Amino acid sequence: MVKIRLKKFGAKKRPCYRIVVQDSRKPRDGVTIEEIGTYQPVTQKEGNQVTVNMERAKYWIGVGAQPTETVKRILSKNGLNK
Repeated sequence: MVKIRLKKFGAKKRPCYRIVVQDSRKPRDGVTIEEIGTYQPVTQKEGNQVTVNMERAKYWIGVGAQPTETVKRILSKNGLNK
């Protein structure tokens, strides 16, 4: 099954995440199909926490990719009502 989930990177105590489309059987930091955005929960500017290519997110959800609960929450806050 293909999932839209977070892939962690960044420094210690300053995590950053990529929002990626990935096979659910692969490890978290493994090979991805496509990167569709970023999420930085620890940032100084409140407005710059999330960047998402909403067209690609809609496409992947349309073809059957399942977002995780966290990604679903991030996408709904940014205008995707799915």
